[in-house]
Amino acid sequence: MHYEQSIQGWGSWFWDWSKGEFLTTAFGIVLGLILFTVMRRSPRRWWLYFWFPAVLILLGLIVITPVVIDPLFNKFEPLSKEHPHLVAAIEKLTQHAGVPIPPERMFLMEASRKTKAINAYVTGLGASKRVVIWDTTIQKTSTDECLFIVGHELGHYLLGHVRQGFLLGAAGLLVAFYLLFRGLHWALDRWAGDWRLYGQEDWASLAVLLLLLQLLLFVSSPVISGYSRMQEHAADVYGLEVIHGLVMNSEEVAAHAFQVLGELDLSDPNPPPFITFWLYSHPPLAERLVFAHNYDPWSRGESPKYVK
Repeated sequence: MHYEQSIQGWGSWFWDWSKGEFLTTAFGIVLGLILFTVMRRSPRRWWLYFWFPAVLILLGLIVITPVVIDPLFNKFEPLSKEHPHLVAAIEKLTQHAGVPIPPERMFLMEASRKTKAINAYVTGLGASKRVVIWDTTIQKTSTDECLFIVGHELGHYLLGHVRQGFLLGAAGLLVAFYLLFRGLHWALDRWAGDWRLYGQEDWASLAVLLLLLQLLLFVSSPVISGYSRMQEHAADVYGLEVIHGLVMNSEEVAAHAFQVLGELDLSDPNPPPFITFWLYSHPPLAERLVFAHNYDPWSRGESPKYVK
C-alpha cells in the first residue's frame, strides 16, 4: 500500500495466500511421494525415472492452470462480454497477421479489485490456450496502446512461446535432476554422518535436495532470464509489426505504452546491467521504449520479421 499499487484488503489477501499455500503443499506432497518411491526402486536411475512423471505433471499444470487454478484467485470472463469493440479491433490485428484467434480465446481478468498495476499475458496449452487482458490495462491505456499490448501477447501466442517454454523446461528438468542426483551423493559422501542421514532414501535428504535445487536455480538464473528476455523481445517486435498500418504513429503508441507500463508498475527504467543479466525476465523498460521508437524496417525497404 505504501507504493499505492495493491488495493487488496487483508482478508482477501490472506484467503489468496491460504489457497496458494494449500496448492503448493498438495503438489509438494504428491511430488515427494513419487520421488521417494522412485528412489527406493531405482537408487541409481531415480533422476531419469522421476523425470517422466514430473514432466507429465508440469504439462498437466500448464493445461489446467487457466481453467482450474487461476479462477481460484481472480475472476475471468470473455473479453467480448464487456469490450466487444476491443475484440473487433483485435480481430483486425489477427487478420492482419494471417492467423485469426477466435474471440472465445480472449479473456478479461478483473484485476482492479486487487491492484492498480496493468498487465496482459498468454497462458495455457492446446484447448486451454488463451490471451488474458487485465481490466486495469483497458482502463489506464488508450485503445491504440492497449492494442499494442495485446499485439505483444499475440506474439507470444502465435510464436508458440508457451509450447517452446514447456519443451525447454522439460529438457532443463532432465539436466537438473541429474545434477541433483550427483550433488546429493556428493553431499552425503561428505556430511551424511554429521547430518545423521542414512542414505538418499531417508526423508531428511529432501532438505538437502531442496537446498541444492535453490543453488541450481540461482546459478542457472542468467540462462533462464536470458531466454525469457529473448522471447519478450520477439513479442515486442511482433507487436510493433502487427499494429503497423492499423494504428497511426504506431511506434509512438508502442513507446508510450511502455512508458505507461513502467510508471504504473513502478519499474526501474535503467537497472544495472548485471542485475538485468542475472534477474530480468524482460528487457529494461527504457531499452524497450527506445527500440519501439527506432524499429522501422518499412522505411528502410526491409522486410518485417514476422508479419509480412
